[in-house]
Amino acid sequence: MSVEIIPITDHEQYEVNGHLVYKDHLNNWSCKQDLSNKELQAFKKYEEVVIKNPRIKKHFKSTYKS
Repeated sequence: MSVEIIPITDHEQYEVNGHLVYKDHLNNWSCKQDLSNKELQAFKKYEEVVIKNPRIKKHFKSTYKS
């Protein structure tokens, strides 16, 4: 299974396999649908490597394969 993460608005909204993941009013990541474990792991890895990295100015599309 592959997980595709597409940035919509950097640091605020991302699409994970067609599901919108966004920051809520408490600054937590939220999604209206439940993500699978693979999708959650891929998004956490993407957050660590890309979102929290101050050297990356423009976030990019990423695909994780398992």
